[in-house]
Amino acid sequence: MIPVYNRDVTPLVRRLLVQAATWGELVEIHCLDDGSAPEYRLRNRMLTTIAGVEYEELGYNVGRSAVRNRLAAKARYEWLLLLDNDSLLPDGHFLTRYAAARDLAPVLSGGTAYEGSAPPDASLRLRWLYGRSREARSAAVRQRAPHGQLTLNNLLIQTDLFRRFGLDESLTRYGHEDTKFGWLLRQHGVNVVHVDNPVLHDGLEPATVFLAKTHDAVRNLVQLYKAEGLGAETKLLQAALRLQRWGLSEAVCTAFRLREAHVRSNLLSQNPSLRQLDALKLYWLLEELTQPFQYQLKAPTFLKESRRPA
Repeated sequence: MIPVYNRDVTPLVRRLLVQAATWGELVEIHCLDDGSAPEYRLRNRMLTTIAGVEYEELGYNVGRSAVRNRLAAKARYEWLLLLDNDSLLPDGHFLTRYAAARDLAPVLSGGTAYEGSAPPDASLRLRWLYGRSREARSAAVRQRAPHGQLTLNNLLIQTDLFRRFGLDESLTRYGHEDTKFGWLLRQHGVNVVHVDNPVLHDGLEPATVFLAKTHDAVRNLVQLYKAEGLGAETKLLQAALRLQRWGLSEAVCTAFRLREAHVRSNLLSQNPSLRQLDALKLYWLLEELTQPFQYQLKAPTFLKESRRPA
């Protein structure tokens, strides 16, 4: 299933269809547009003419969690493959590798890879560097913390299991939907196995966009921590909580404000530093921890549809 937002997904869908026979069972591809601009909707509507593909459009943007819940409600078969719309398949054996690994666990995470050298456009350097350094990890590394390293992109999961838990739709901003989902799986003893079957990340974002999304992810992390105590094992939150206990939060924030312009300048440059990014995230997190908190849990609102027989 592919949630669509301002992206032409026809190349990804066509590559999946070419490999569908290697899965060994019936395959159906569901694409749900979550309020894209008209030009992208126009490009993707041709998917309605392809057998084995279902393409629909929502009237407005419902958010990352809700659109995935709606897609899962439409699934007819035993397994769900979750892919982000900015993914590309690495070769012609992507589904073959997943088919061979299905017996390992009810949840398989394939990972993400980044190809090529640093982009010449300075505005794209930060996203490329972050992806190569923080996201492109081998299965062996991810398996050290299987539930904590789970991501919703490139995840193969049994359909009924996904529907059992769903995604928290109160997280309307970008980030950490997978953090809570992984926590729920761990809490209920669901095995997660990481395999080396990465998709290729395609379409780097400008640093300004990436920073805005990162700020949203920090807000979501604080929301989960305040509401449910989640995320305390992350290095970022551990550092912030230590500073709070030591009574240093305000002093650290004051000192950071004096150099914030320099940090942002670095992050938008040809040679961004991930240490500077971590410092900015820590500053954001400390500020968010001091804000008044209001939260109302929204359970998954799966569509009220009778399941069609497989």
